[in-house]
Amino acid sequence: MIPAHLAEPSYGIPVSPLLTCHPDKQRLYGADTYYQESHDQLAALTADVTGFAHRHAMLLLKPDAVVARRLETALDWLSARGFRIVGAAVTRLTRTMIRSLWYFQWNLATPDRRRLAALFLEDADALVLLVRPENDLDVPASVELTRLKGPTDPGARRPGQLRHLLGRYSYLLNLVHTPDEPADVLRELAVHFDDTGRDRLFRSALADEDRTAHALELAARLHAATEPRDLDFEPALARLRAAVSEHGGADPLASPRALLETAWRRGTVLDLWDTVVVGSKVLPMRQPGRAPVLDGADADTWRRHLDAVRATAN
Repeated sequence: MIPAHLAEPSYGIPVSPLLTCHPDKQRLYGADTYYQESHDQLAALTADVTGFAHRHAMLLLKPDAVVARRLETALDWLSARGFRIVGAAVTRLTRTMIRSLWYFQWNLATPDRRRLAALFLEDADALVLLVRPENDLDVPASVELTRLKGPTDPGARRPGQLRHLLGRYSYLLNLVHTPDEPADVLRELAVHFDDTGRDRLFRSALADEDRTAHALELAARLHAATEPRDLDFEPALARLRAAVSEHGGADPLASPRALLETAWRRGTVLDLWDTVVVGSKVLPMRQPGRAPVLDGADADTWRRHLDAVRATAN
């Protein structure tokens, strides 16, 4: 027996291999405050934390989806794909929250991406939907919803995917986000909501309530609180050129990238959304040669992972 003072120290709570494919995520999330808070709160409500995390996925409809008026389209898409909304709540993506949500992936972000994200993510509230598939799946609900949502790269999105349907604007303006794995669902709920907010969502989901009407009510409220915006590149660029010409802060005939960089350097006031639309198309968004600290896993990887976990258990 190893003496207590020589034993490997514990930094957190156990994270089941049924909640993530990645041993590193098990280790890091076990010591993560957000994950611990969500896990412990849910464990007080149900003995089946793992089952809950497997059966539920989360969809974040970001501020760009709000101003583009795509919330109801996303709700219709969820229903058509067999996902029922069992919880809905409004969130505000503050600077701290953005970094907390993507803490293990934003090592990829360029300074331009961080600057543009700060401009639009805090401009409007966002909508969080907790959803459950109507039919049993052979992978976690979060994995399936992430697959159906489509990739970040607009050129790689395909018809039928949610991001293709909502608009292929740019790498940054992708309108929606989903946690990759069950462990991410638990952690991200704690990033968005305090104990009271999570309790409402957990209880609603455990009661298997249909919260579609509530989600539509929240969508209408978000739309009423914001002005609609056009997120297409060419009109946004034309408006930026006109603004720069009016203020004399940069050469209006410069390339889009030079236009933005010169306007920023000279302190020219630019429209927030037009800046993000143009900047996310012409400025680098990802640091070359870098990999995320933690990532998700596709459905096939999850199927193999589940087979291996069950074989070990037997």
